[in-house]
Amino acid sequence: MLRRMLYFIYGIAAYLIALVAQLWFIGYLTPLAPLGKSIDAPQTLSSTQAIVIDIALVVLWGVQHSVMARQSFKRYLTRYLPEAIERSTYVLMSGLVLIAIVLWWQPIEGKLWDVHTPWLQTLLWALFLFGWLFSVVASFVINHFELFGLQQVYYHLKQKPMPEIAFQERLFYRFVRHPIQLGILIGLWTTPAMSYGHLLLAVLMTLYILIGIGLEERDLSVLLGEAYEAYRRRVGRLLPWRKTM
Repeated sequence: MLRRMLYFIYGIAAYLIALVAQLWFIGYLTPLAPLGKSIDAPQTLSSTQAIVIDIALVVLWGVQHSVMARQSFKRYLTRYLPEAIERSTYVLMSGLVLIAIVLWWQPIEGKLWDVHTPWLQTLLWALFLFGWLFSVVASFVINHFELFGLQQVYYHLKQKPMPEIAFQERLFYRFVRHPIQLGILIGLWTTPAMSYGHLLLAVLMTLYILIGIGLEERDLSVLLGEAYEAYRRRVGRLLPWRKTM
């Protein structure tokens, strides 16, 4: 019982760290950034040095997400960790890498655009908030608590078997296959002032998301079979009016 409780506490701690990291990251993209440092802070390194460091940080993010999400790595990891905390470990590492991005991202001065019209600024900030909220709501539409590892540690604590994975089309998922990622993209790209440092982050994260979607869909096709393949043929990946593979 003590071990199961420790796993449960570990799962909650991992979730809270990931939650703080995500909120910190969102705030980092705004002038109201926590700790007073935003993505548009003054540049301190040469552009070449900044770009190299920033690319390395996103590569680290991509490798952590892509490798740890693969079924083969999960099987390897559960040789050494209990299956109940496998997802929580993934969530914890994701949170820590996101914190690293916020702490060590190198701003690059200069702006691709800088909107000063008040109503347009308001519209862009509204879209920014909408994107992140849309992503969060989409995670609850499927199973937020399973996605972030809480369900696994809770069921383990209660000694109950995990429910079988069932493929269902709900709400946003009837129109786009990846609404969580769509919300993130909206949040990354809608800003009144797009500095070159912000632009680099948005471009790199977009590339990772597109690559990650491909890897995720390959796994889902294996896991869910023809049901998911039929879904892919009917519903667009990120745009509701484009039904593409």
